[in-house]
Amino acid sequence: MKIQIKNIYKIFGKKPEAQLTQVKDGMGKDALLDATGHTLGLNDISLDIEAGQIFVIMGLSGSGKSTLIRHFNRLIEPTDGHILVDGEDVMAMNPQQLEDFRRHKISMVFQRFGLLPHKTVLDNTAYGLQIQGLDKTTRDEKANYWLEQVGLKGFENQHPHQLSGGMQQRVGLARALTTDPEILLMDEAFSALDPLIRREMQDQLLELQKSLNKTIVFITHDLDEALRLGDKIAILRDGELVQTGSPEEILLTPADDYVQAFIQDVNRAKVLTAGHVLQPAQLTVTLKSQPAQVLELIRNNGADYACVLDGSNLKGLITQLDAQRACKDQASSLESYVSGVHTVHCDTELEQVLPELLTKHGAPIGVTGNDGEFEGWVSREKLIALVA
Repeated sequence: MKIQIKNIYKIFGKKPEAQLTQVKDGMGKDALLDATGHTLGLNDISLDIEAGQIFVIMGLSGSGKSTLIRHFNRLIEPTDGHILVDGEDVMAMNPQQLEDFRRHKISMVFQRFGLLPHKTVLDNTAYGLQIQGLDKTTRDEKANYWLEQVGLKGFENQHPHQLSGGMQQRVGLARALTTDPEILLMDEAFSALDPLIRREMQDQLLELQKSLNKTIVFITHDLDEALRLGDKIAILRDGELVQTGSPEEILLTPADDYVQAFIQDVNRAKVLTAGHVLQPAQLTVTLKSQPAQVLELIRNNGADYACVLDGSNLKGLITQLDAQRACKDQASSLESYVSGVHTVHCDTELEQVLPELLTKHGAPIGVTGNDGEFEGWVSREKLIALVA
């Protein structure tokens, strides 16, 4: 597990440790404030975050989500609990270890960009490398690379005030990536942007993540954004963890009325993708498989067809009848007996998949990955359950 948050409590006030026992005994946020004047920010939060995952923490204002993310790099110290990264307790780090951790392993993208107004775009992007002590040639080379990756090539000598909000946020993202951190913390990073620019930034992040495979902790109050970006979603309310799950788990099995109220107006077909309704292939064969073996495999599994792969790519499918015909013809290859199928990329929105599903008269729809590799089929049952 890349990150483990274990039983984190945060109490704000003059003597937070003195109130901890009462909170652990069940005293709630309002009662604590009335009785002691202390504010309960986080109440026994535990999370497991896998490497390479986009983990979204969401909730309304005051839910504790921004407080929580600032515990990951100890910008805020917990009242109690542990934060483990690669098994190492961040709470046990001395000042030098914590400084190295922040410089090399973890970076943060803020809601209000956090750019230095007197520095150029290039210098802002390279700032983390300057702090690390790298020479100017090396840091400018790395900064230029990441500016190009986020679409800001040619803007290196501009200053932040000369850029739009979306462009400034791209600088913030490039700056965070330039130090090549393993973990990226994004606190409401896109919430200050206009809807269209916000969508572009979401696309940019998803596209970058395909090649970067970073561990990203993303804070938002917007469920559409959470569903679109998150591999896993944690929902907070008043400093407490209400539910953790995949986007489809959140939509299909809301934990309580609070989560149900969140999801009731979501246009699921626009925020969920073919990847969310993926069904692994039951039977797979290759073009080199012998027709008799394929027919036996289909019959023994009581299936209607098997999918045919050419390497890792989907060639099509072969039905039981076509396999019988190939055997009758004593064919040495399946090539002439494979039926083509429609495929969609795993990032295709369900809104675009639905028309294909309705017009293909029951034919399966394949789902492919970034390099065209076959990942599985669209599950009709799951799709209907998600969008109904």
